[in-house]
Amino acid sequence: MSTDVDALTATALALAAFATVAVGAYGGRLSRTTSDFLVASRSVGPRWNAAAISGEYLSAASFLGVAGLVAKYGADALWYPVGFTAGYLGLLLFVAAPLRRSGAYTVPDFAEFRLDSRAARLTAMTVVVVVCILYLIPQLQGAGLTLNILLGAPVWTGAVAVGAIVIVNVVGGGMRSITFVQAFQYWLKLTAIAVPALVLLTVYLTDRAALGDPVPPRVDQATTVNVTTPVTMTVPETAGLSITGTLDGNIVENAPFPATGEHDVGAGSVIHLEAGTATPVVDGAPTTGEGWIASGGGLGGRQPLFEVLSLIIATFLGTMGLPHVLVRFYTNPDGRSSRRTALVVIALLSLFYLFPTVLGVLARLYVPQLLITGTSDAAVLLLPAAAVGGLAGQILAALVAAGAIAAFLATSSGLLVSVAGALSTDVLRGRVRDFRIAALIGGVIPIGLSLAASSLELSRTVGLVFAVAASTLCPLLVLGIWWRGLTAPGAVAGLIVGGVSSGAATSLAIAGVVDNDMLGGWAAEIIGYPAAVTVPLAFATMVLVSLATRRHLPQDLSRTFARMHVPERLGMGIERLPSE
Repeated sequence: MSTDVDALTATALALAAFATVAVGAYGGRLSRTTSDFLVASRSVGPRWNAAAISGEYLSAASFLGVAGLVAKYGADALWYPVGFTAGYLGLLLFVAAPLRRSGAYTVPDFAEFRLDSRAARLTAMTVVVVVCILYLIPQLQGAGLTLNILLGAPVWTGAVAVGAIVIVNVVGGGMRSITFVQAFQYWLKLTAIAVPALVLLTVYLTDRAALGDPVPPRVDQATTVNVTTPVTMTVPETAGLSITGTLDGNIVENAPFPATGEHDVGAGSVIHLEAGTATPVVDGAPTTGEGWIASGGGLGGRQPLFEVLSLIIATFLGTMGLPHVLVRFYTNPDGRSSRRTALVVIALLSLFYLFPTVLGVLARLYVPQLLITGTSDAAVLLLPAAAVGGLAGQILAALVAAGAIAAFLATSSGLLVSVAGALSTDVLRGRVRDFRIAALIGGVIPIGLSLAASSLELSRTVGLVFAVAASTLCPLLVLGIWWRGLTAPGAVAGLIVGGVSSGAATSLAIAGVVDNDMLGGWAAEIIGYPAAVTVPLAFATMVLVSLATRRHLPQDLSRTFARMHVPERLGMGIERLPSE
């Protein structure tokens, strides 16, 4: 990468970061009370809040990961953007308005309000913190990947830089501050991905390159690929392909691949492809355009139907359990505006996800070398220079870089507010000072974890976190809002069973146990895509334990349900005030 390109990209990244801090500082000037820091004093209108929710929801997985998975797996990867968007339909129908009418400030606050149990509140608080920290890890890893690819900076640089900016914004102004930041960043991200997508689509229509041919993708010029982690790849053709490094356990130098089929390539190897060479693909991904464009192949595992079903459950139900999304609905003035907010969010997300899908399709044509190692998250970052080139390509790449850094900052800010809100109100005394201390602690821990964790595709990692949310907070909210029979022991048991089962699977997957072939068969499938098992398990546990502990039903349950379901104009609602 030339010095001019580095300077242009660095300038774009710096401007995006500076704008984030400046907008956050402006919003922070208005933050005075605990209510300002936790829920922006419940004064955010539907349109503004919808933009802010969309800004924080469109994370590294959306901006980089969706395009990468579409490039890698094709039609079946489209379930990611569909699920990410459709989840808000469930939230709109079942959660948004009743949750806002409860008057709660955090999900743990709702648990205590509904179940009249301190134990349920503390259990929910623990789940909130775990989900948020797990979700922060891929955001910080994505930031490190972006700066490493674009500027050649060490991977830890991006994680530390994004973490520091987010901590400053959240400590400075809490929810009111990041509301301005996230609304601004939605429009920045939309611009940063829409403009390159439309330009590159124009280039593609001019080239008329084929997508669904029964042949593998090919590089259009001599290409060198550095393998940084061990990988099993499928080689469709051997002509024009050579390797220096470790091939199937043997040390080789500038050697051709001996045959088509699967081969194990060690870390530190270098693969050379001559112009026109068929690109190998990571094991599990379709090797031909015909297989890529067809559905039913799954997402790289041996049970494609189970993978897709589990992914749909995780993304659709997980949205209803994401703490940083739920807390934004507390900022609406009333339940009606919460529903309107969710409706506008669906429209904004549907618009956004059109563009990473387009970029994923084009990435298979213009940067097929990314399929060799599976590091397809870089597709959006590298595509402009590969497809357009010259100054225009540099400008588009810089714009994409600005959008990527905005994605990390917006989502990380919302997650940190959720962590700080839970810790400050349930562990500390709930004052502004406590919120700031909690934000500082909650921001530092994920930075270290992101550097230690292995890196899956960003959307895969986020999908696992969605599975944890769908297995814990989603059953708590759905049953707590719509089923009178839920008891505190049932809720606690369901949170523990769902949290332990999904959390263990997520931790093993992030640690790379499945990818290192330590497990196989159905065990590997369930660990990689746990929601189809852990979500029904959590719901069943909550229901069965609640039926066995009916004597623990909270008193005045009718009034509690009336507050959640009766419109505000009838005067049943009472705002719950935090400690000042």
